[in-house]
Amino acid sequence: MFDNLSEKLDSALHVLKGHGQITEVNVAETLKEVRRALVDADVNYKIAKDFTNVVKKKALGQDVLKALKPGQMMVKLVKDELTDLMGGEAEGINLSGDPSVILMSGLQGSGKTTFSGKLAKYLKNKKTKKPLLVACDVYRPAAIDQLHVVGEQVDVEVFSDKGNQDPVAISKAAIAHAKANGHNVVIIDTAGRLAVDEVMMTEISNIHNEIKPHETLFVVDSMTGQDAVNTAKTFNERLNFDGVILTKLDGDTRGGAAISIKSVVNKPIKFIGTGEKMDALDVFYPGRMADRILGMGDVISLVERAQEQYDEEEARKIQKKIAKNKFGFDDFLKQLQQIKKMGSMKDLMGMIPGAGKMLKDVDIDDDAFKGIEAIIHSMTPEERSNPKIINSSRKKRISKGSGTSVQEVNQLLKQFNQMGKMMKMMQGGGGQKMMQMMKGMK
Repeated sequence: MFDNLSEKLDSALHVLKGHGQITEVNVAETLKEVRRALVDADVNYKIAKDFTNVVKKKALGQDVLKALKPGQMMVKLVKDELTDLMGGEAEGINLSGDPSVILMSGLQGSGKTTFSGKLAKYLKNKKTKKPLLVACDVYRPAAIDQLHVVGEQVDVEVFSDKGNQDPVAISKAAIAHAKANGHNVVIIDTAGRLAVDEVMMTEISNIHNEIKPHETLFVVDSMTGQDAVNTAKTFNERLNFDGVILTKLDGDTRGGAAISIKSVVNKPIKFIGTGEKMDALDVFYPGRMADRILGMGDVISLVERAQEQYDEEEARKIQKKIAKNKFGFDDFLKQLQQIKKMGSMKDLMGMIPGAGKMLKDVDIDDDAFKGIEAIIHSMTPEERSNPKIINSSRKKRISKGSGTSVQEVNQLLKQFNQMGKMMKMMQGGGGQKMMQMMKGMK
């Protein structure tokens, strides 16, 4: 996410970090490089120029040149200004109605239908919400079927009327259906076009005027850069939408849309899509995103994702097993499944401060655990619960059954043993011993 921009900003600010003395001249040179990095990321030139002018004014006005650590002070100023540029604070979604009606808008291919499913799953997980998805794309033959497939994936009902070509009538019928069947959120997926045209804008305006949604969201493909910002501006002039959804942030995006869209349309980015899976959805926090852009990671989001998968009862059982030295491969497998539910490995690693920079040229496959899982599944129940009994002949059988080498089986057993020792030390409060052991591990 934003790898190129992060690298260029880090390079620009590195000049100041390494300087024994910072002057007005090298501050100006650094901010010139920052502006160039933003423009390369497809941020509008005027926005980039205004951004660096504000940072420069604040830097010279806050005696950064005389500060004890002026380089760090400059990084903080850039981070704060990036946060303000992207909206300052996270903004929630309006769910005040009964049912709450959410209207999705955007161009074809922006990811509206997929995001509608993600949002339905996100709201459904809040326990008190029972969403209904509504298929109002009456033009693409496969659009209605696609939403039904998405609905099945997230276990949410989909309302559609294939014989009806009037999206306004379908929307009204869907809201009536929701009221009659206890759905307290209605998510309406509308038609998109390959480009903005008058027919499309009139249709979405008619739906908006008739159903008066509590929340209107504009879905935009972040990979389209400045074009995304221009499209958002056109939609906002007709719909006056409430917020922006940025999809495909896990792709090869330059980041310009995320950074500049708020200042152009004066509407907050509410959610971001970070992958194809139905749980690859995050609330947009400008401060956290600024941290990630500057290579500082996003530990808070990482912890929140972990907490979502945290099972207190299961954790207690694991704790008891560790205390009794009975933590086995079945338990380890459960932990792997929880990690996989947290999202793509590359995205998770990017949340760890410094890891994104270290792993920028490393291709982290989401199927990285497949080999480990295959080895564990090739073990007998007795071997999984008591790995100490796995001898040479058992290793050969396990490697053959999992399609791996004996060396890979040995490596997993060694790492599992080291992990068990670390867990035991954590239980006993041996923090220093654990740190020494970690230094010796890869």
